[in-house]
Amino acid sequence: MPSLGADMVEGKLVEWRIKPGDTVKRGDIVAVVETPKAAVDVESWQDGMVQELLTKPGETVPVGAVMAVLLAPGEAPREVVRKKISPAARKRAAELGVDAERIAGTGPDGAVTVEDIEKVGKAAPAPAVDRAAEMRKAIAAAMSRSKREIPHYYLSHSVSLARAAAWLEAENARRALPERLLMAALFIKATALAGKEFPEMNGHYREGAFQPSAAVHVGVAISLRQGGLIAPAIHDAEKLALTDLMKALTDLVKRARAGSLRSSEMSDPTITVTNLGEGGVDAVFGVIYPPQVALVGFGAPREGRVVASVSGDHRVSDGYRGALFLAAIERLLQAPEKL
Repeated sequence: MPSLGADMVEGKLVEWRIKPGDTVKRGDIVAVVETPKAAVDVESWQDGMVQELLTKPGETVPVGAVMAVLLAPGEAPREVVRKKISPAARKRAAELGVDAERIAGTGPDGAVTVEDIEKVGKAAPAPAVDRAAEMRKAIAAAMSRSKREIPHYYLSHSVSLARAAAWLEAENARRALPERLLMAALFIKATALAGKEFPEMNGHYREGAFQPSAAVHVGVAISLRQGGLIAPAIHDAEKLALTDLMKALTDLVKRARAGSLRSSEMSDPTITVTNLGEGGVDAVFGVIYPPQVALVGFGAPREGRVVASVSGDHRVSDGYRGALFLAAIERLLQAPEKL
């Protein structure tokens, strides 16, 4: 079970998209997993052949649990170690609809007994899941961890949008309606390029050390109609032309709200952008989403200006570098035709 964010501790397998004997390539969709925030298409991280599926649809397993056995190209099939379960226990499990493989056994050498099966079978059914409450709980866990572990600093700067707005108006006048750009695309591209220029703002802090990222995968904070937020990534945002970035943003928002995201989009953002201009706020000072080390915010444009802010991780950068990072975003927005 992959980790699809700092707030995820377990996931529910909705369906397999593979079966034993299938050959898969890196990036292929192999399963759909439900998290507190969304149903996510899980990708294979390597090439290989499926030997065995160990998790059944409907099961909830912790992050890191083995869900399937995948053989590397050319690797011979290997024996899968199975839990010891007595024949009587297997029969009783089938009668009660219990998955014996997921039960901690109390018999000799951890064997699962009939008593173990009946104990689980007689347990009260789980209450109906409140999806909105589960999402809020997941967000609370991640943000509590962030404020507990990350020494934040906050900076803001009023940025002129005169050139960007004039260029955007002229550019959109030449484009067909479906191809028009939003100011949000310029914000994301400027942030991505600034992140490339200031690598200490772009990456992950793990196991007591900062790991800069060669690519800039910009997480975009998206509000969901049912409530809550999710911040999947636009990959390699610094390399995308504005037209392609706008298409990626539109597609990402659509799929996020439809509950159709890919595991890589959830697991590898390197910096996050939140744009609350539509909400009418002047500025936003966000909480960094671990293990990332920075978050950039944009408020509502006012009289040709916008307040850009950065929340930085003091373990990796300081206010001086954060100020230069914001200045780079401003500089990039003054030359929109080069983004």
